[in-house]
Amino acid sequence: MGRSIAHRGIGIVFGGGHVGLMGAVADAALEAGGEVVGVIPAFMVEKELAHERLSELITVRDMHERKMRMHELSDAVVALPGGFGTMDELYELLTWRQLGIHDKPIGLLNVKGFYDPLLAQAERMKRDGFLHGPTRIITAADPKTLLDALGS
Repeated sequence: MGRSIAHRGIGIVFGGGHVGLMGAVADAALEAGGEVVGVIPAFMVEKELAHERLSELITVRDMHERKMRMHELSDAVVALPGGFGTMDELYELLTWRQLGIHDKPIGLLNVKGFYDPLLAQAERMKRDGFLHGPTRIITAADPKTLLDALGS
């Protein structure tokens, strides 16, 4: 994913850590000559979790400011498989879009069907009348297809 984004001349904005999938994506993008901006809360810097080779690292007060700043700096949202933090960021941005706070495309890298249960739940929520407005989530199992679908 990192190489694919960098090769398209697109920058990455992410949570600023050096661990996990996003740390690996950042490394791959940097190695491919891409621009990578991290946004990280001060407490994570103190725990030595900050990625040290980024194009830019922005330190913020807390997780709420982190999400807002990442949103301000981005043109689209892409979620890779992840845990609670990924789900928190994804659902907040889906909510913001539904409320009309933004109209950025939201994509899921659905590797090995990781997001299939979430997508089924979203369909159920839509069918049962709990979702309204722009609820489209773009999905693909590989980076190239997802980036193409996002118009990148």
